[in-house]
Amino acid sequence: MNQLDSLSEIDAANVVRCARTLLRRPMLRADGPDGELLGLVYRHRATLQDLFAGLLGYRLVVERRFARLYKSGPGHDDTRGVLGMSPRGYAYLALTLAVLTGIGRQTLLSRLVADIRAAAVEAGIGAPDDVAERRALTAALRHLVSLGVLHETEGSVAQDLLPQEALITIDTDLLGQLVTGPVGEAQSPGHLVELAARPGPRGVEHAVRRKLVETPLVLYADLPDDQAEWLRRNQRKETALLEQAFGLYTECRVEGVLAADPEDFLTDLSFPGVSTVARIALLALPDLLDGDDETPPARHVVTTGRLREVCARLVEDYPAAWSKQFTDDLDRLVAEVAELLRRMGLAAPHEDGWSLSAAAHRWLPVPDGDPEREQPTEPVVVREAPSWSLFDEENVS
Repeated sequence: MNQLDSLSEIDAANVVRCARTLLRRPMLRADGPDGELLGLVYRHRATLQDLFAGLLGYRLVVERRFARLYKSGPGHDDTRGVLGMSPRGYAYLALTLAVLTGIGRQTLLSRLVADIRAAAVEAGIGAPDDVAERRALTAALRHLVSLGVLHETEGSVAQDLLPQEALITIDTDLLGQLVTGPVGEAQSPGHLVELAARPGPRGVEHAVRRKLVETPLVLYADLPDDQAEWLRRNQRKETALLEQAFGLYTECRVEGVLAADPEDFLTDLSFPGVSTVARIALLALPDLLDGDDETPPARHVVTTGRLREVCARLVEDYPAAWSKQFTDDLDRLVAEVAELLRRMGLAAPHEDGWSLSAAAHRWLPVPDGDPEREQPTEPVVVREAPSWSLFDEENVS
């Protein structure tokens, strides 16, 4: 029986609201975003703990000051990473966590940075003091600030760690709850990644359901045979379950299942979107998918050259519609369009370029105007001045 079935309508709605918030913010704290819901989470903690453990195999820790949902690791899927955090930034994040465990409750920023660089050297990781490295380290520190693990008591962690001092306070309670992977069991970094991505106690059921909740699109072709078979068999039941427990609506097709949040709360990456990259990615799809018949294949391969050609034409056709930083740098635009489609699960790297999912047929937009370069210039009509005036009078007294 679902944990929500025994609750009143109001309590069930509140539990679903809390569950959605925890999926979006696995580290929920009173002084952070959506922190006003922490009291409600605490009230329904037993139901929420049972809900996450039963449906997803996730552990939920709830205290007065915070709630921590321990999700599974993404494994080798890097589309679930923090936007703007590079692999180098994640390396510095791991080094920072290691340093913070023995640094006490307060430290100067300069000492923290020095200790992180010393830890990098000890781990055999080069840490040159250049702009790229400082940006990666800053991103790691700013992420910990956003999570509430670090507090800028005096001063701040400035961009590129410019030479200014700051006093940093460490929330050791949150620090102790941050790492989800079983570090003590891991024999190597790669082994830790594998252990953190292990399926829950119910094996295939938890593994597939986690994919449906954590990723926008699940294709049968991308699943192991046992998981694909399970999902085909339980498609209808899972659709009802995800809607009831998390407010997700699913679209089931021959190729796979798409889980969407109608409120756009459970995603940090919206598509379609309003940015230049998102709009060009959307408008490029019809041309990139051109040639597919009425029953398109599960994957449609396009070359990188074709993607560049389509993006260049859209920039040329509607020059006033895009941000100048992208119209002046076509290579960057093409790379970011491809990355957006990849993170949305609509494209995957291919030896010939990119392999587009059949799910991309869900969006086939039509521009709401003609290309600006093809619009005919209307002649300017100059009207003759009238030979009379309202102020003309025949008889002036």
